[in-house]
Amino acid sequence: MNIQQKSLYIPYNHGHLHLRQIIPVQADMSKPPVLMLHGAMSNGRVFYSDSGKGLGCYLADSGVVVYVLDTLGRGLSEPKLARGFKTGQGEVIREQLPLVQQYILSLHPKAKRVHWCAHSWGGVLMASAIARYENLQQSVASLVTFGSKRRIEVKSVKKWFSVDLVWNKIAPLIAWRSGYLPADKLRIGMDNESRASLRQSIDWVRGDWVDSDDGFDYQRAASVAQWPKSWFIAAKGDTVLGNPSDVQRMIRECQIKQVDYTLLSKKQGFRHDYDHGGMLTHKDAVNDHFPRVRDWYHSFNG
Repeated sequence: MNIQQKSLYIPYNHGHLHLRQIIPVQADMSKPPVLMLHGAMSNGRVFYSDSGKGLGCYLADSGVVVYVLDTLGRGLSEPKLARGFKTGQGEVIREQLPLVQQYILSLHPKAKRVHWCAHSWGGVLMASAIARYENLQQSVASLVTFGSKRRIEVKSVKKWFSVDLVWNKIAPLIAWRSGYLPADKLRIGMDNESRASLRQSIDWVRGDWVDSDDGFDYQRAASVAQWPKSWFIAAKGDTVLGNPSDVQRMIRECQIKQVDYTLLSKKQGFRHDYDHGGMLTHKDAVNDHFPRVRDWYHSFNG
């Protein structure tokens, strides 16, 4: 691969946010780069690896400059999650994403805009930031999401066990005792989750799209927002965390006018009925749907 990777650190909240920069050897810094955001119980590694695997590395090898964010407390961002850590998803929406957006634009002054790409709950956070801030509506070139949904309304035994029981009831008890949810040690996620983010995500998955910190109504804001061109990608085998019906429900809730929808399934011509993580990490993705994502970004001019 003809790419270079390095870690950038942005001062924030008595620590720093980690931003992985993945660039082609012959990078065109005048074209809009891509900012990628992970979901809950995750970090930026879902998009890249030191050895060059992942969607972020794949796109950079095709000529796209990529940045991958670790939200505060996750990945290489510091401080790490510990008892007393109070930051939740509200700070990601209101502070971290706007801060990182301005930082990236300062590195690409000729680009003027940045493409946004997210996995799972990261898509909800990115959509919330766009709906809330008019300047982001102007400076975000496009929004691509993988398995992103705000509400989970699908009904199944698997959903009852993993969401209603484990996430909504058991996880908060563990987080209360530990001071945070140690998802990596419990082997239910690749990174940990703060008590605030856990509580707020539970509220949103089963309730209204309203900021618990300041009462901001994202639903109302989304209805009048000037949304960038968007693409929501779902997977047939993603039966709970990004069920295709829930992904489509989020599209309707956001009221995005220019939006594409793709279902990764064998019936639609893809190699597999991918699952929630597999749509980004399966070994066949690089020859299956990653080229379509590459072509999406190369279709934009300036």
